[in-house]
Amino acid sequence: MDIIQLYRDYGIPFKTEGHKHTREGWVNIACPFCIGNPGYHLGYNLQGDFYVCWRCGSHPVKSTISTLLNVSFRDAAQIVNNYGGPTEKVEKAKIITKPFKFPTNTSDVLTDAHRNYLIGRNYDPDLIQSIYGIKSTGVFSTLDDVDYKWRIIIPIYWDGKIVTFTSRAINEKVKNRYMACPESREIVNIKKVLYGIPKDWTDLAICVEGPTDVWRMGTQSVATLGIKYKPAQIRLLTKYFKRVIVLYDDDPQAVEQANKLVSEIKFRGVDALRYTISGDPGSLSDDDAKHLVSTLKTYKIK
Repeated sequence: MDIIQLYRDYGIPFKTEGHKHTREGWVNIACPFCIGNPGYHLGYNLQGDFYVCWRCGSHPVKSTISTLLNVSFRDAAQIVNNYGGPTEKVEKAKIITKPFKFPTNTSDVLTDAHRNYLIGRNYDPDLIQSIYGIKSTGVFSTLDDVDYKWRIIIPIYWDGKIVTFTSRAINEKVKNRYMACPESREIVNIKKVLYGIPKDWTDLAICVEGPTDVWRMGTQSVATLGIKYKPAQIRLLTKYFKRVIVLYDDDPQAVEQANKLVSEIKFRGVDALRYTISGDPGSLSDDDAKHLVSTLKTYKIK
């Protein structure tokens, strides 16, 4: 959003980089929400399109414009759009063309090969299966001509029922290590849900990339099932949680996506930040993961 032009058009004094309250990439104004000394504490992030007041915290963009200009929320939304504010595409309703089912020869029993794979990555196979209901495939398994052999099948639940699945190859040399359910068989598309255990969620989400990260970080965590998150997942994160800590991997593309996700969440008025560790959360030891979760639960989002 062209916030500087908006401020100029409506005669709102602002400060950019160089003022004591303003950093690079921010435009600051007097905060309309602060009692006492409003200063130039309310910053608008030019890259992320969100507001944060250094004294009273984050504020949704549209309600801030509404308060700032003394206009209705509806008029504020139109003003935001007029100045290039973000809009979300309306997604088409999904038409289920085939019944949901797992690949052929999917079993509730984990073979020695599957168990050894999990143990080799320092997971307890019995614990993971009891909590997340994982399944297995063997030497032959297909669904709609897609080969799912020698995989861990990971059911994805939403509203108490299985709506889709993803899978993880137990052979690290396989090109497509993760393969999801064919879209035509999904009850709900995989990018319109979050992976985790909803009944155990609190007001804090530790948001990770994939299922194995959730297995490591525990039921406090949720996964966007890849770094290419979708608007529906942003809406769920801001609906179910008051604080979101994004813990994607540390490679450049994942860091970039994590920063974008944090900005999207903040834009909607929910506190969020990116927390970085070396490597990926799924590679942590259980002790290190427990310590990290304990730290993040008390981490102050500024």
